[in-house]
Amino acid sequence: MAATKKAVHFGSGNIGRGFVACFLHESGYEVIFADVVDALVDKLNSTPSYKVIEQGVGKPVTKTITNYRAINSKYNEAELVDEIATADVVTCSVGPNILRFIAPVIAKGIDKRSEDLAPLAVIACENMIGATDALASHIKDPKNTPAHRLEDHSVRAAYANSAIDRIVPAQPADAGLDVYLEQFYEWVVEQTPFDPQKGASSKATKPSIDGIKWVDHLEPFIERKLYTVNTSHATAAYFGYNRKKPTIADAMGDHAIRAQVAAAIGETAALIVKKHGISVEEQEAYKEKIIGRISNPHLADAVERVGRAPLRKLGRKERFIGPAAALAEEKMDTTALLEAAEMAFRFQNVEGDDESKELAKIMADNTADDVVRQVCGLQADHPLFPKVKEIVEKVQADSQD
Repeated sequence: MAATKKAVHFGSGNIGRGFVACFLHESGYEVIFADVVDALVDKLNSTPSYKVIEQGVGKPVTKTITNYRAINSKYNEAELVDEIATADVVTCSVGPNILRFIAPVIAKGIDKRSEDLAPLAVIACENMIGATDALASHIKDPKNTPAHRLEDHSVRAAYANSAIDRIVPAQPADAGLDVYLEQFYEWVVEQTPFDPQKGASSKATKPSIDGIKWVDHLEPFIERKLYTVNTSHATAAYFGYNRKKPTIADAMGDHAIRAQVAAAIGETAALIVKKHGISVEEQEAYKEKIIGRISNPHLADAVERVGRAPLRKLGRKERFIGPAAALAEEKMDTTALLEAAEMAFRFQNVEGDDESKELAKIMADNTADDVVRQVCGLQADHPLFPKVKEIVEKVQADSQD
């Protein structure tokens, strides 16, 4: 039976095809991929199905994805605008830095939307706190949506932040459109934007997507995920790279690196327990589950791939500086997080990673004070500033030896 629901998903990479589109497909949606990679768009349009292979400790589970199309947003904007205008859901997995580039066409689709329809549900699926808010701010920018159209914008669109948690490693060279990923997943989305009693349009309804966990307050889930999964994964990657381990599984097989990872997310666990009221026992169990997940030998992932984009990962709201800053403000321990951050600062001039090359240039051309301000977004009066400055000075000195 043909699907009666329609979703437009920006980004047809491994997360898009393997995680988001899989859930949309299994929930009865026709999925329309929007992308700018010509070969990928052509392959999706010429291939009637692909497989998603979930790898756990037991036998892999294979799902077949059908009922999708792809639009090249470089050349077919008008067609994409029409699809957005009549879709039930727009999702994306393009990376935080690309949100501003997809916003204009989404804005046009929303502007063209009939008010007879329920508001379009917009859910960004990125490794970023407040990703949907960021996308919404670009969509509502006067360059993309005229001020007078914002007055009743809520009848055409509802924006919900989300937290996604699933490890999608580098894929086999011959995988084609098929995607290999871990069996575990969590997709948490805030439900308040769809609640008319809390300011949403009277026509707003939560999209019916199986697998989503709907919550009133997303921040505990986002921070728990970012400061446990992403912190541990990146810590393993940067220590692994520094110690010449080829994959995350290899890094986690090194007792010293495994201890560094456990120590880093031990510090973030203390923050999560204090800030969000999660019990020590629950967070400890979550922590141990994450260590097991990133150690999965079936998800052999190169440390260079997981460590890429160090500038973003050293940012103020990211996996190292975000929790370390909050801990420093509470006069709590940040030793292991800062040791991991040091390894991230050492991730320079890595083949195929432009940000690592930019980091090397910033480190070479600036004082330690300026690096901490520019890269980490910390001001000199913050209690974490002198500790990060000391790390930067150490890395800079080592690079001059």
